[in-house]
Amino acid sequence: MNTPTRRHALLALAASMATLALPAAAQAEFPKQKPITLVVPFAPGGGNDILARAIAPRMGQLLGQTIVIDNRPGAGGNLGTELVSRAAPDGYTLVIASSQVTMNPFLDMKVPFRIERDFEPVGLLGSVPIVLVANTQEPYKTLPEFIAYAKANPGKLSYSSPGNGTPQHLAGEVFAKLNKTEMLHVPYRGTGPSITDLIAGQVQVSFATYASVAQHVQAGKLRALGVAGQKRTALMPELPTFGDAGMKGYDASLWYSLLAPAKTPAAVVNKLNEAMAGALKDPAVAKQIANQGFEVQSSTPAELKDYIGKELKRWERVIHDNGIKVSL
Repeated sequence: MNTPTRRHALLALAASMATLALPAAAQAEFPKQKPITLVVPFAPGGGNDILARAIAPRMGQLLGQTIVIDNRPGAGGNLGTELVSRAAPDGYTLVIASSQVTMNPFLDMKVPFRIERDFEPVGLLGSVPIVLVANTQEPYKTLPEFIAYAKANPGKLSYSSPGNGTPQHLAGEVFAKLNKTEMLHVPYRGTGPSITDLIAGQVQVSFATYASVAQHVQAGKLRALGVAGQKRTALMPELPTFGDAGMKGYDASLWYSLLAPAKTPAAVVNKLNEAMAGALKDPAVAKQIANQGFEVQSSTPAELKDYIGKELKRWERVIHDNGIKVSL
Protein backbone atom coordinates (compact mmCIF):
# COMPACT_ATOMS: atom_id res chain seq x y z
CA MET A 1 0.00 0.00 0.00
CA ASN A 2 1.29 3.43 -0.98
CA THR A 3 0.60 5.17 2.33
CA PRO A 4 1.75 8.76 3.14
CA THR A 5 4.37 7.32 5.47
CA ARG A 6 5.69 5.03 2.75
CA ARG A 7 5.73 7.90 0.22
CA HIS A 8 7.66 10.07 2.65
CA ALA A 9 10.17 7.28 3.23
CA LEU A 10 10.67 6.78 -0.51
CA LEU A 11 11.11 10.51 -1.06
CA ALA A 12 13.68 10.67 1.75
CA LEU A 13 15.55 7.72 0.27
CA ALA A 14 15.54 9.32 -3.19
CA ALA A 15 16.82 12.60 -1.76
CA SER A 16 19.57 10.76 0.11
CA MET A 17 20.66 8.87 -3.02
CA ALA A 18 20.70 12.13 -5.02
CA THR A 19 22.93 13.72 -2.41
CA LEU A 20 25.32 10.79 -2.52
CA ALA A 21 25.43 10.98 -6.31
CA LEU A 22 26.52 14.63 -6.33
CA PRO A 23 30.21 13.98 -5.58
CA ALA A 24 30.36 11.37 -8.34
CA ALA A 25 28.76 13.81 -10.77
CA ALA A 26 31.19 16.52 -9.74
CA GLN A 27 34.09 14.11 -10.28
CA ALA A 28 32.82 13.26 -13.75
CA GLU A 29 32.56 16.97 -14.65
CA PHE A 30 36.00 17.87 -13.25
CA PRO A 31 37.45 20.30 -14.15
CA LYS A 32 34.58 22.01 -16.00
CA GLN A 33 33.22 23.99 -13.06
CA LYS A 34 35.92 26.65 -12.64
CA PRO A 35 39.64 27.46 -13.17
CA ILE A 36 42.22 25.49 -11.19
CA THR A 37 44.43 27.42 -8.75
CA LEU A 38 48.03 26.24 -8.55
CA VAL A 39 49.61 27.65 -5.39
CA VAL A 40 53.34 28.36 -5.41
CA PRO A 41 54.43 28.69 -1.75
CA PHE A 42 57.43 30.86 -2.63
CA ALA A 43 58.06 34.17 -4.36
CA PRO A 44 58.24 34.38 -8.18
CA GLY A 45 61.52 33.29 -9.76
CA GLY A 46 62.30 30.26 -7.61
CA GLY A 47 62.26 26.61 -8.61
CA ASN A 48 58.62 26.01 -7.62
CA ASP A 49 57.52 29.05 -9.59
CA ILE A 50 59.57 28.19 -12.69
CA LEU A 51 58.12 24.69 -12.87
CA ALA A 52 54.58 25.89 -12.20
CA ARG A 53 54.71 28.37 -15.07
CA ALA A 54 56.32 25.78 -17.36
CA ILE A 55 53.66 23.10 -16.95
CA ALA A 56 50.48 25.10 -16.24
CA PRO A 57 49.63 26.19 -19.82
CA ARG A 58 49.99 22.73 -21.38
CA MET A 59 48.44 20.94 -18.42
CA GLY A 60 45.49 23.34 -18.64
CA GLN A 61 45.07 22.59 -22.34
CA LEU A 62 44.99 18.86 -21.67
CA LEU A 63 42.40 19.34 -18.93
CA GLY A 64 40.35 21.83 -20.92
CA GLN A 65 40.55 24.37 -18.11
CA THR A 66 42.62 27.43 -17.17
CA ILE A 67 45.25 26.99 -14.46
CA VAL A 68 45.98 30.15 -12.48
CA ILE A 69 49.30 30.56 -10.64
CA ASP A 70 48.98 32.01 -7.13
CA ASN A 71 52.25 32.89 -5.33
CA ARG A 72 51.85 32.65 -1.55
CA PRO A 73 55.36 32.95 -0.04
CA GLY A 74 56.17 32.87 3.66
CA ALA A 75 57.40 30.71 6.55
CA GLY A 76 59.74 28.57 4.45
CA GLY A 77 56.91 27.53 2.14
CA ASN A 78 54.59 26.57 5.00
CA LEU A 79 52.15 29.46 4.49
CA GLY A 80 51.03 28.61 0.97
CA THR A 81 51.19 24.87 1.59
CA GLU A 82 48.94 25.18 4.65
CA LEU A 83 46.47 27.18 2.55
CA VAL A 84 46.09 24.25 0.18
CA SER A 85 45.85 21.72 3.02
CA ARG A 86 42.70 23.54 4.16
CA ALA A 87 41.17 23.91 0.69
CA ALA A 88 38.18 21.91 -0.56
CA PRO A 89 39.29 18.43 -1.71
CA ASP A 90 37.87 18.82 -5.20
CA GLY A 91 41.00 19.17 -7.35
CA TYR A 92 40.58 22.90 -7.95
CA THR A 93 43.34 23.97 -5.54
CA LEU A 94 46.80 22.43 -5.84
CA VAL A 95 50.32 23.18 -4.62
CA ILE A 96 53.80 22.65 -6.01
CA ALA A 97 55.84 21.39 -3.08
CA SER A 98 59.60 20.87 -2.99
CA SER A 99 61.61 18.40 -0.94
CA GLN A 100 61.73 21.05 1.78
CA VAL A 101 58.35 19.79 3.01
CA THR A 102 60.11 16.60 4.14
CA MET A 103 62.77 18.58 6.03
CA ASN A 104 60.78 21.30 7.82
CA PRO A 105 59.07 18.98 10.36
CA PHE A 106 62.45 18.06 11.87
CA LEU A 107 63.98 21.55 12.04
CA ASP A 108 62.05 22.77 15.09
CA MET A 109 59.75 24.69 12.75
CA LYS A 110 56.09 24.94 13.71
CA VAL A 111 54.72 23.19 10.64
CA PRO A 112 50.90 23.59 10.67
CA PHE A 113 50.23 20.45 8.63
CA ARG A 114 51.50 16.92 8.07
CA ILE A 115 52.53 16.31 4.50
CA GLU A 116 51.74 12.59 4.65
CA ARG A 117 48.32 13.12 6.25
CA ASP A 118 46.92 16.36 4.85
CA PHE A 119 47.64 15.88 1.13
CA GLU A 120 46.97 13.52 -1.74
CA PRO A 121 50.11 13.03 -3.87
CA VAL A 122 49.50 13.73 -7.57
CA GLY A 123 52.99 13.13 -8.94
CA LEU A 124 56.63 14.12 -9.14
CA LEU A 125 57.45 16.94 -11.55
CA GLY A 126 61.20 17.16 -11.67
CA SER A 127 64.43 17.64 -9.81
CA VAL A 128 67.42 19.93 -9.85
CA PRO A 129 70.87 19.04 -8.57
CA ILE A 130 72.49 21.10 -5.84
CA VAL A 131 76.06 21.94 -6.75
CA LEU A 132 78.97 23.33 -4.75
CA VAL A 133 80.27 26.49 -6.44
CA ALA A 134 83.16 28.74 -5.45
CA ASN A 135 84.35 32.26 -6.08
CA THR A 136 86.92 32.08 -8.87
CA GLN A 137 89.58 33.81 -6.74
CA GLU A 138 89.68 30.97 -4.22
CA PRO A 139 92.74 28.65 -4.30
CA TYR A 140 90.88 25.32 -4.61
CA LYS A 141 90.03 24.29 -8.16
CA THR A 142 88.68 20.77 -7.60
CA LEU A 143 86.37 19.09 -5.09
CA PRO A 144 89.19 17.08 -3.39
CA GLU A 145 91.22 20.31 -3.05
CA PHE A 146 88.24 22.04 -1.44
CA ILE A 147 87.61 19.18 1.00
CA ALA A 148 91.29 19.21 2.02
CA TYR A 149 91.21 23.00 2.42
CA ALA A 150 88.03 22.88 4.53
CA LYS A 151 89.51 20.25 6.84
CA ALA A 152 92.77 22.20 7.22
CA ASN A 153 91.00 25.52 7.85
CA PRO A 154 88.03 24.91 10.18
CA GLY A 155 85.97 28.04 10.78
CA LYS A 156 87.70 30.05 8.05
CA LEU A 157 85.27 29.27 5.24
CA SER A 158 81.84 30.83 4.82
CA TYR A 159 79.07 29.55 2.56
CA SER A 160 75.87 31.24 1.44
CA SER A 161 72.37 29.86 1.04
CA PRO A 162 68.91 31.27 0.20
CA GLY A 163 68.00 31.10 3.88
CA ASN A 164 67.92 29.15 7.13
CA GLY A 165 66.41 25.70 6.83
CA THR A 166 66.60 25.55 3.04
CA PRO A 167 67.90 22.41 1.32
CA GLN A 168 71.01 24.40 0.34
CA HIS A 169 71.64 25.23 4.00
CA LEU A 170 71.26 21.59 5.03
CA ALA A 171 73.60 20.55 2.22
CA GLY A 172 76.33 22.71 3.77
CA GLU A 173 75.67 21.54 7.31
CA VAL A 174 75.81 17.87 6.38
CA PHE A 175 78.99 18.45 4.34
CA ALA A 176 80.70 20.06 7.33
CA LYS A 177 79.60 17.29 9.70
CA LEU A 178 80.72 14.47 7.41
CA ASN A 179 84.13 16.08 6.89
CA LYS A 180 84.56 16.97 10.58
CA THR A 181 85.13 20.64 9.87
CA GLU A 182 83.38 23.95 10.50
CA MET A 183 82.02 26.46 8.01
CA LEU A 184 80.16 29.69 8.71
CA HIS A 185 76.68 29.67 7.25
CA VAL A 186 75.55 33.03 5.83
CA PRO A 187 71.79 32.94 5.12
CA TYR A 188 70.22 35.35 2.63
CA ARG A 189 66.68 36.26 1.74
CA GLY A 190 66.56 34.34 -1.49
CA THR A 191 68.85 32.84 -4.11
CA GLY A 192 69.62 36.07 -5.98
CA PRO A 193 71.47 37.95 -3.24
CA SER A 194 73.17 34.74 -2.09
CA ILE A 195 74.79 34.24 -5.48
CA THR A 196 75.49 37.94 -6.01
CA ASP A 197 77.57 38.10 -2.85
CA LEU A 198 79.38 34.88 -3.77
CA ILE A 199 80.45 36.39 -7.09
CA ALA A 200 81.52 39.55 -5.26
CA GLY A 201 83.67 37.53 -2.85
CA GLN A 202 81.67 38.27 0.31
CA VAL A 203 81.52 34.50 0.88
CA GLN A 204 83.82 31.81 -0.49
CA VAL A 205 81.41 29.09 -1.60
CA SER A 206 77.73 28.29 -1.93
CA PHE A 207 75.56 25.21 -2.12
CA ALA A 208 73.15 26.23 -4.87
CA THR A 209 70.76 24.71 -7.37
CA TYR A 210 72.25 24.15 -10.79
CA ALA A 211 69.46 26.28 -12.25
CA SER A 212 70.55 29.31 -10.23
CA VAL A 213 74.27 29.19 -11.06
CA ALA A 214 74.59 27.56 -14.50
CA GLN A 215 74.81 30.85 -16.38
CA HIS A 216 77.46 32.20 -14.00
CA VAL A 217 79.55 29.01 -14.27
CA GLN A 218 79.32 29.09 -18.06
CA ALA A 219 80.33 32.78 -18.06
CA GLY A 220 83.38 32.04 -15.89
CA LYS A 221 82.08 34.08 -12.93
CA LEU A 222 81.86 31.04 -10.64
CA ARG A 223 83.74 27.75 -10.41
CA ALA A 224 81.69 24.54 -10.11
CA LEU A 225 83.38 22.00 -7.82
CA GLY A 226 80.94 19.13 -7.55
CA VAL A 227 77.40 17.78 -7.47
CA ALA A 228 76.05 17.42 -3.92
CA GLY A 229 74.94 13.83 -4.41
CA GLN A 230 75.87 10.41 -5.75
CA LYS A 231 74.67 10.73 -9.34
CA ARG A 232 76.20 12.89 -12.02
CA THR A 233 73.82 15.24 -13.77
CA ALA A 234 73.20 15.19 -17.50
CA LEU A 235 73.16 18.97 -17.30
CA MET A 236 76.90 18.99 -16.49
CA PRO A 237 78.14 15.40 -16.96
CA GLU A 238 81.81 16.25 -16.47
CA LEU A 239 81.21 17.56 -12.94
CA PRO A 240 82.19 14.99 -10.27
CA THR A 241 79.85 14.06 -7.44
CA PHE A 242 80.46 14.10 -3.70
CA GLY A 243 80.24 10.32 -3.97
CA ASP A 244 83.19 10.39 -6.38
CA ALA A 245 85.13 12.23 -3.65
CA GLY A 246 84.41 9.47 -1.12
CA MET A 247 81.32 10.92 0.57
CA LYS A 248 79.12 7.85 0.18
CA GLY A 249 75.45 8.25 1.04
CA TYR A 250 75.49 12.04 0.76
CA ASP A 251 72.55 13.27 -1.35
CA ALA A 252 71.05 16.76 -1.32
CA SER A 253 69.21 16.95 -4.63
CA LEU A 254 66.06 19.08 -4.70
CA TRP A 255 62.83 17.60 -6.06
CA TYR A 256 59.41 19.06 -6.79
CA SER A 257 55.94 17.53 -6.72
CA LEU A 258 52.28 18.31 -7.26
CA LEU A 259 49.92 17.80 -4.31
CA ALA A 260 46.16 18.09 -3.73
CA PRO A 261 44.28 18.38 -0.42
CA ALA A 262 43.64 15.15 1.46
CA LYS A 263 40.48 13.26 0.48
CA THR A 264 40.52 14.54 -3.08
CA PRO A 265 38.78 11.72 -5.00
CA ALA A 266 41.08 9.22 -6.69
CA ALA A 267 39.38 9.82 -10.05
CA VAL A 268 40.26 13.53 -9.85
CA VAL A 269 43.82 12.82 -8.69
CA ASN A 270 44.33 10.40 -11.57
CA LYS A 271 42.98 12.91 -14.09
CA LEU A 272 45.40 15.53 -12.77
CA ASN A 273 48.27 13.04 -12.92
CA GLU A 274 47.49 12.16 -16.54
CA ALA A 275 47.46 15.83 -17.53
CA MET A 276 50.68 16.49 -15.59
CA ALA A 277 52.43 13.53 -17.24
CA GLY A 278 51.18 14.65 -20.64
CA ALA A 279 52.54 18.15 -20.09
CA LEU A 280 55.94 16.83 -19.00
CA LYS A 281 56.15 14.64 -22.13
CA ASP A 282 55.43 17.58 -24.41
CA PRO A 283 58.72 18.35 -26.23
CA ALA A 284 58.32 22.12 -25.87
CA VAL A 285 57.64 21.87 -22.12
CA ALA A 286 60.48 19.39 -21.57
CA LYS A 287 62.88 21.69 -23.44
CA GLN A 288 61.76 24.72 -21.43
CA ILE A 289 62.31 22.84 -18.17
CA ALA A 290 65.74 21.58 -19.25
CA ASN A 291 66.80 25.07 -20.35
CA GLN A 292 66.02 26.27 -16.82
CA GLY A 293 68.35 23.65 -15.34
CA PHE A 294 65.80 21.04 -14.25
CA GLU A 295 65.47 17.35 -15.00
CA VAL A 296 61.99 15.93 -15.68
CA GLN A 297 61.06 13.27 -13.12
CA SER A 298 57.44 12.11 -13.31
CA SER A 299 55.66 9.46 -11.24
CA THR A 300 52.30 7.97 -10.35
CA PRO A 301 50.47 9.17 -7.21
CA ALA A 302 51.34 5.90 -5.44
CA GLU A 303 55.03 6.23 -6.31
CA LEU A 304 55.11 9.80 -4.98
CA LYS A 305 53.42 8.74 -1.74
CA ASP A 306 56.06 6.06 -1.22
CA TYR A 307 58.86 8.50 -2.10
CA ILE A 308 57.62 11.14 0.36
CA GLY A 309 57.52 8.53 3.12
CA LYS A 310 61.12 7.52 2.42
CA GLU A 311 62.29 11.14 2.26
CA LEU A 312 60.65 11.95 5.60
CA LYS A 313 62.53 9.07 7.24
CA ARG A 314 65.80 10.01 5.51
CA TRP A 315 65.76 13.68 6.50
CA GLU A 316 64.67 12.90 10.06
CA ARG A 317 67.70 10.64 10.36
CA VAL A 318 70.09 13.09 8.65
CA ILE A 319 68.98 16.09 10.71
CA HIS A 320 68.99 14.14 13.99
CA ASP A 321 72.27 12.31 13.41
CA ASN A 322 74.09 15.49 12.42
CA GLY A 323 72.59 17.62 15.17
CA ILE A 324 71.36 20.22 12.71
CA LYS A 325 69.41 23.07 14.27
CA VAL A 326 67.90 26.08 12.53
CA SER A 327 67.40 29.52 14.02
CA LEU A 328 64.42 31.25 12.41
